[in-house]
Amino acid sequence: MLMKPQNKYRKFKIKVLQNSVKFYLPRVEQYLEVVQSMASKYEDMSMIEIDGYFEGKFEPVKYVRVEIHTDEDIKDQMILSYANKIRQKLKQKSLALEFNNSLILVTED
Repeated sequence: MLMKPQNKYRKFKIKVLQNSVKFYLPRVEQYLEVVQSMASKYEDMSMIEIDGYFEGKFEPVKYVRVEIHTDEDIKDQMILSYANKIRQKLKQKSLALEFNNSLILVTED
């Protein structure tokens, strides 16, 4: 946990956001709409582009890792339901996310 400086002459504020969720979004049609929706819903986020090698394929797929930073209380079922809606919108068999230091794969039935 980050400690706040105890200096009474401090001239800056510190804000620590307690929760983060990382979504691994393939760069397919409509992924940008998903990112824009996340940006409007959550206060702070970061994006990193990565190459992914999944399903035994040797050619990489471009992914964007979108990390949402928030102080909101994030409920497990809410975030899993949200991830499934994203998966369906992007027409994917599965979608990966990291939540509470666990990698989770949401897949179709």
